Amino acid sequence: MAVYIKVAALAARPEGCTAKVSVLAGYLSMSKSAVERGLRELTRPHPEDQVAEVRTVRRTLPGGTGTSALRTIRPVSTRAERWVWIPVAAADSLTPRQLRAYAAIAYAVVRAHPLTLAELGGVLRHHTGRAAGQSLTERQVRRILAELGELGWITVAERAGYRGRHAYTVHSAPVQPALTADTDDGSAADDHDGSLAIEDDPSTGSPDHAAAGGPIRRRRDTPVARGAVDNPAAAATTVPPPALRAAPEPRPYDGPPLQLSPRVWRVLEPVRHLLPDLSPYVVRRIGREIGRQLSEGTHPERLHARIEHRYACTLPIRDVGRWILGAALPRRGCGLAACESGRIWHTGARCQVCAETAADRRPSAPPGPPSAPAWRECTRCGAPSRIPLPSGLCRPCHLPAAATSPA
Repeated sequence: MAVYIKVAALAARPEGCTAKVSVLAGYLSMSKSAVERGLRELTRPHPEDQVAEVRTVRRTLPGGTGTSALRTIRPVSTRAERWVWIPVAAADSLTPRQLRAYAAIAYAVVRAHPLTLAELGGVLRHHTGRAAGQSLTERQVRRILAELGELGWITVAERAGYRGRHAYTVHSAPVQPALTADTDDGSAADDHDGSLAIEDDPSTGSPDHAAAGGPIRRRRDTPVARGAVDNPAAAATTVPPPALRAAPEPRPYDGPPLQLSPRVWRVLEPVRHLLPDLSPYVVRRIGREIGRQLSEGTHPERLHARIEHRYACTLPIRDVGRWILGAALPRRGCGLAACESGRIWHTGARCQVCAETAADRRPSAPPGPPSAPAWRECTRCGAPSRIPLPSGLCRPCHLPAAATSPA
């Protein structure tokens, strides 16, 4: 599959695929023998339909001089065949098994097919060894999905799909998580947020180090002047009981001044006028929550629109801090990362997973009361009857009429 994707990408150029086997092996980080084996399988007609995927035209003379071969791929019929686009970077960076899993997941997402782990293991299968031809176990499939998720090629929302199946989001390029601290929020981020260590303290807290005159890390005991008490029992009686003691006054906040990063301040634009009524602790929690969602990949415009929409649809707010943290910032929807309250954020289309979940949870209409049977009346005697009267006469009136009718 990796060789086919690379040849197809190079064949899309005007001059076609003219790369040598050694060049293809360098692109794919494979050996020349593995590339030659892949080209041999692709140029060989399939035993079922006798169709070859790659066509090779030799342009080298018998003496060994000339140019490399020209390779083209079979044109794909967009109406009769089902196919999916795969980025070339996936063939260059993924292992063969990871690439097959990525292609199967991408195809299932395009076809809107809820893929199970057993189905994915049946598509992959073992290609070498004693278990060649057998399906992969669910444990092996989970390991491959975890590897693709760590590399950033897919996003797996566990148990968020149809009937508890996983929901997948396929990326055309690896989305790697941030490996360093956030440059806008958190401790030691820049010169105005958090604390920044300038020197390392080499002390270990040992008595030898303290005796040598080094810095002491532990807090020393502060001596407290204690006056003499003539009668300890009488002094003890002067202490008020616990119920009558005055509550200690809250110590004023003496921490670093509160500062919000520019990106957090832009997200909070719809509710900026509500922030002065909040304490620094609550505002700091709000800033950390917004920074966490932005670091996980949420677009700032999406957070801004979410807060603006929910603020416009909310009645007078009693507790601003609790409303921002508990109602305005949390994402609503299914397990798909792109789902925003039942809509796909980038396209605005309805989320199929949310629609199917709502359809499954919708209660069925209770059966109505049984309809009362319609009464009929005999046209001759007027007797009521529950059963239909084809001739309009009841049975007693119909039998004398049948007896007097001619044979």
